[in-house]
Amino acid sequence: MSTTAQPPEPHIPSAGPAENEDEVTATATCFCGAPTQGPGLVNTFLCHCKDCHKITASMFSSCFTIANSHLKHIRGRENLRTFQRSHTIASGHTVTNNFCATCGSLMYRVSSGHPGISVLRIGTVDDFHLHESKLRPQVEVFTQSRVSWLHSL
Repeated sequence: MSTTAQPPEPHIPSAGPAENEDEVTATATCFCGAPTQGPGLVNTFLCHCKDCHKITASMFSSCFTIANSHLKHIRGRENLRTFQRSHTIASGHTVTNNFCATCGSLMYRVSSGHPGISVLRIGTVDDFHLHESKLRPQVEVFTQSRVSWLHSL
C-alpha cells in the first residue's frame, strides 16, 4: 500500500494568527505567538555571515527587509527584549536583535549601518504560501562564509 505524503499544516502560534492576511498585510510571529509584526517588504535574501550562523544555530538565515515605517507591532511589543552586538559584525556597525522573552525567537534585527530598515526572518511569516512566492530569497550575502556543501541560489 502506498501513501502520498501530505505537506505539513502551517504552524499557528499558540496566541493564534493576528488578522486576515494577504501579500501586503502579512504578519510575522514568534514560536509562541506573543509578539506579532506586520511587514511591508523591501527585499529578500539569504545571509551566510558568521553572526547569522550563530544566532540561527544554522548555516545561513533566510531574511527579508522592511522599511521601519511598515514595522507595526500588532501585539506583544512588551514581550520583546533586545541584545546588541558590534564586535563580531564585519562592518563594525552595531546590530540590535529583538527577540521574544517567552520563547526566545528572533523577531527582527536592526543595524546602525542601515538606518530605517529592519531585517526579519522569512520563517516568522505566518502565511506559508508567501515563502514560495513573494518571500523567496532573491540574492545571497556574505557568500564567502557559505559552506561548500550548500549550493547557491
